[in-house]
Amino acid sequence: MTDTFRALRLFKTDGGQEARIVDATQAELADGDVTVRVEYSTINYKDGLALTGKAPVVRVWPMTAGIDFAGVVERSEHAGFAPGDRVVLNGWGLGETQQGGYAEKARVNGDWLVKLPPAISNADAMAIGTAGFTAMLCVMALEREGLTPDRGDVIVTGAAGGVGSVAIALLSRLGWRVIASSGRKDTESDYLAGLGAAEIIDRAELSRPARPLGRERWAAGVDAVGSHTLANVLSQTRYGGAVAACGLAQGMDLPASVAPFILRGITLCGIDSVMCPKPRREEAWRRLARDLDLAKLAAMRVDADLADAPQLAADIVEGKVRGRVVVAVSK
Repeated sequence: MTDTFRALRLFKTDGGQEARIVDATQAELADGDVTVRVEYSTINYKDGLALTGKAPVVRVWPMTAGIDFAGVVERSEHAGFAPGDRVVLNGWGLGETQQGGYAEKARVNGDWLVKLPPAISNADAMAIGTAGFTAMLCVMALEREGLTPDRGDVIVTGAAGGVGSVAIALLSRLGWRVIASSGRKDTESDYLAGLGAAEIIDRAELSRPARPLGRERWAAGVDAVGSHTLANVLSQTRYGGAVAACGLAQGMDLPASVAPFILRGITLCGIDSVMCPKPRREEAWRRLARDLDLAKLAAMRVDADLADAPQLAADIVEGKVRGRVVVAVSK
């Protein structure tokens, strides 16, 4: 192994922060029992917040950014992994409190890693990334509530983003009639329909203050937006339905009423991908290998280099990125 490797690192400055590609050394790797040659990472919304400094995602400085990666094990002192294993890591503080995935090498706690199913390539794993992994967790949460396609439609907000794109592809393949809510209805309708959306609505329908109870429109929801949008989704969910909430693009607040919960028996499922227990992680990746149409994944994929990450981070925060970005970390 060469001693140096590329890393995109964030540094604290008097004016805020800056991102630089540096030559890192093996001695700078974090503590851990598995060393991985990182091949790919991605740009999630949280990566956008971290790289732009729009939110206090990074807690340790300097920090190698990137909240996930896929690659190949080079060295292992962990009983569950051997050199040559293809692995993926999502969350566990990567890029926040632990050195992240925008580097050609990573040393991590082996308990955080998941072996990739044979059907998913390393590049596909980052086309899925934390966003797609989160979408699968949302689908699994709705299923745990006993919801099935015969109960009615499902609404997906932030539909052209990473979580939304993968959620639409998954839900449509599982037999759901998907309503996609997007602020880019005029430009992305063909894209969303291609992923499996049966109906596309403008996000303006859901972004204003919600009534305590609205007309019942869908049986389930996947929300990556929060705030007024989530409140409207809840108020228009059918009796006994459920909504999986995983994002805060519109805001962290929830200006809603208790009416949907106590008058319609609605369940709000909170989805966390960072500290998700390993058995559920492994189940999610097995389900992604089985239930995600890789042709649709390819349709939502954009390829980029590590040097492109800072600009793409600004773009994703501004809502300009469609689908999923795969970042080639290793040259």
